[in-house]
Amino acid sequence: MTLQQLRYIIAIDRFRNFARAAEELEITQPTLSNLLQKLENELDVRIFDRTNKSVTPTAIGEKIIRQAKIAVNECERISELITEEKDTVSGTLNLSVGPTIAPYILPELIKAYTQMFPQVELSIAEMKYDAMLNGLKTGTIDIGMAISGYQQDGIFEIPLYTEPFWVYIAESCWRKLPVFKPENLEHQQMWIMKESQCLRDSAFSFCKARNIGKRIYEAGSIETLIRIVDANGGFTIIPQMHLRFLTEQQRRNVRRIDGDYLSQRRVSLYIRHDFIRQRMLNSIIKAITAFLPAEMISPGITKREIRL
Repeated sequence: MTLQQLRYIIAIDRFRNFARAAEELEITQPTLSNLLQKLENELDVRIFDRTNKSVTPTAIGEKIIRQAKIAVNECERISELITEEKDTVSGTLNLSVGPTIAPYILPELIKAYTQMFPQVELSIAEMKYDAMLNGLKTGTIDIGMAISGYQQDGIFEIPLYTEPFWVYIAESCWRKLPVFKPENLEHQQMWIMKESQCLRDSAFSFCKARNIGKRIYEAGSIETLIRIVDANGGFTIIPQMHLRFLTEQQRRNVRRIDGDYLSQRRVSLYIRHDFIRQRMLNSIIKAITAFLPAEMISPGITKREIRL
């Protein structure tokens, strides 16, 4: 059994398709099939059940694949240890970014990172937290960036920045409200973003101080929320970094939130507990802090490099 064979079964498991796995591995599909058959004969077990329509691991195959991922990751750590000893940042970096923060972070992050660390092969994927967590655990993702507060065994969280929310109010409302106070809008519609807990928590915090019913409408993006408010009245909340996307007319509808309400979201980096690529981690932090407003950056990030 070789590390190459282990990488082959990991790729087959990832794609559940011989053609796609072979393409990823840069070998032919018949070669991959033959190599798998050879390994199964060597181990005297069937790792995958395959038909014309599907490829799925057997019960023992799942255990073998799980151990194969551990073995390959541990082997790659040797190369990473050597790289960390050198005074350069190079190699590959697989980064996951949450979809609700990606529009605001990725354009500037890609620009800053590729300029600062041209020797790194950067690969970025938008992932929801569950997919990011799975990627971190299996080693397909090196570093994740997502909303703070997800506690998981084996995953280490590094607070990165805190972003304030602003209120976007319909034009029919803002003329009456030079300062936004949630209690002044108790009869207005509130629009919130679906599947974004930090936005939901911030929106619902406005309700908790009042004993009246609210009709909550959910949309799929912040742009949609803004258009709904423009057409139907009411209000929504938007992250500070979205302000630059507003038209001059729309900027007149934005208000700071007055009062003691939850009105921010925290973003963290996530790594595995045994992550050792310290220079690579700090390269991401350095690139992000190069363009984010200084007041948003977590204090521990700016004072010194993260040490693992």
